Amino acid sequence: MSEFYQYFKENMDALGLAAPETLFANATTALATATALATQIDKFGSRVTLMEIVGAGTRLEKLAVVGACSAAFYAGAVVGSIAVATGRVLANGTSMSDVMLLLTRNQLDREWMRTCIQRHPGLYTSNHPGKMLYRHWQHTA
Repeated sequence: MSEFYQYFKENMDALGLAAPETLFANATTALATATALATQIDKFGSRVTLMEIVGAGTRLEKLAVVGACSAAFYAGAVVGSIAVATGRVLANGTSMSDVMLLLTRNQLDREWMRTCIQRHPGLYTSNHPGKMLYRHWQHTA
């Protein structure tokens, strides 16, 4: 297991979200998965669920375990977790500007993604109060 994936999974686990290693093993595969998610959300709208994306015949079937989750929220969690993992591997921390830079550099900068990241700072802040409660909320864009 890579150091990146270890930190990525730790952040996703703290949010109560699945993080299959085959989709997020390293920064490259995680960014490819985030891009695939963003593309599907652009296609179907920010209120689409992961189950609806999986049902549309995408190669993201391993995400069916969190099927009822808003795809936009999950994509925000993925991007936040990529930023957390990258920050911890490279510099032991991450900030909102790190997340926004990651979005821009990887062509993931969308209005719905920025809104999700801004509304839910616990997606990328490891010690955010109430982070453990995120998994209990119904998330919509």
